Amino acid sequence: MTMPAAPNGATATSAYAGRVPLGTKLTYSVGASAEAVIGFAFNSFNFFFYVNILGVPGTLVGLAISIGLFFDAITDPLVGGWSDRTRTRLGRRHPFMFAAPLPVLLALFLLYSPPDSLSTDGLFLWLLGLSLLMRGALTLFHLPFLALGAELSADFTERTRVMSLVTLVGALGGLVTFFVAYRFFFNATPEFKNGFLNQAAYPRFAVVAALIGCAVMLASTLGTLKVIPRLTVNPTGQPGFNFSTFVEDCKSALKNRNYFVLLLGYLLLSATLGTRETIGLHMNTYYWELLPKQISYFAPFIVVAPIIGFFVTAPLHERFGKKPVIIIALIGLLVFASSPVLLRIVGLFPANHTTALLPTLIAFVTTSLTFGAVLLISVMSTLADIADEQELETGRRQEGIFYAARSFFAKASSGLGHLLAGIAIDLIHFPVGAEPGTVATGTVFKLGLLDGPIAIIPGIIAIAFYLRFNLTRERHAEIQAQLLARHKGPGEPIS
Repeated sequence: MTMPAAPNGATATSAYAGRVPLGTKLTYSVGASAEAVIGFAFNSFNFFFYVNILGVPGTLVGLAISIGLFFDAITDPLVGGWSDRTRTRLGRRHPFMFAAPLPVLLALFLLYSPPDSLSTDGLFLWLLGLSLLMRGALTLFHLPFLALGAELSADFTERTRVMSLVTLVGALGGLVTFFVAYRFFFNATPEFKNGFLNQAAYPRFAVVAALIGCAVMLASTLGTLKVIPRLTVNPTGQPGFNFSTFVEDCKSALKNRNYFVLLLGYLLLSATLGTRETIGLHMNTYYWELLPKQISYFAPFIVVAPIIGFFVTAPLHERFGKKPVIIIALIGLLVFASSPVLLRIVGLFPANHTTALLPTLIAFVTTSLTFGAVLLISVMSTLADIADEQELETGRRQEGIFYAARSFFAKASSGLGHLLAGIAIDLIHFPVGAEPGTVATGTVFKLGLLDGPIAIIPGIIAIAFYLRFNLTRERHAEIQAQLLARHKGPGEPIS
């Protein structure tokens, strides 16, 4: 079926009415690995690096990262709204995607290469400034990238297939980065039995991660140029981007009930995920007392999660709809993420340095990540459906604004996690630069409480908001039918 032209010069709402060609999906999806590579290099090590290597108080490090959260609260919807209303020969999304790689590369390298002369306050400002640059530059690529994915297909289930592939490719990028980091950059040396204590390893790793991430951004951007002629073009009479239209678009999005409850639930879930991600290196090093080489064994098993998500999420949506899948996946994620610490507390988890510890941890982590992959795919697909609902109500395509939530909360998880974890690390007086096995038992126990039962509290509250979501498959089919009738050209059949 050929999608008909929309009124006032706009094209149809999606590039393809049903299935997206495999080649298009692959060239698009490769861009997801950029966020995975850059995000892993940025989120997984900067807290440990600045607190445990450079000696900056955890509260200051958490504050620096969290200030970026408020910056993202402005820049994410700003870039989203701007791209929604952009008219260029490169379409609405690609001009922004081309602008991102160079500043991302510079920010990531400089983040792990602070001048030796900086004081504690200087290191705080250095981290703050480069975090803001990193976040802003990554937004230029990733937010238009996500919005572009929502435009590829109008089909309820095909959107899930696209987002499943995005999640899988992103995970593979993260897997490769994870494995390379732990096996080749933070491996043991004669000077450092634990490679995470080797300050010189961090800038070397940052250079490699930055180059790979930026190359992937350019590959995805160039590879999707061919779909531009099929994508939405804003009507010639629609006002361009300015402060007034930006405020109007934000208000309009927040009035959408389904978007609002999804937004609040995602914020709470981000607090849970971000806290656990931030202290993950502390947990593996001091609570479970694993060496970098042992941690690297997680890599081949972690990729199982997005593979399972890739194959099962679309069939689950086809059979049950998206809301039940979101709720069950969230519950599963929370249960399996918190179980290792809870079981250790009651004496039912393998002791450190036993042969059973690592495989048992791998099993729980893999299961938790599998539920997380299904949840992420489901939310990404659902945002595209909400954009259809919004177009029916307002007459405007606002994928950029809506996917600002996804981009914002992916980074909010880092910001909130750094702040909460930083304060907690200071409150429990966790020692700087300590060798594993030398930290007081009571301090290690408190670290486990933070990672387990305390961190999941916001995620539990998020369930209540997801329960209020009410955009069903049947309602979405009605919306698509009405949109198709609205976009039908004079004298053209609807199907």
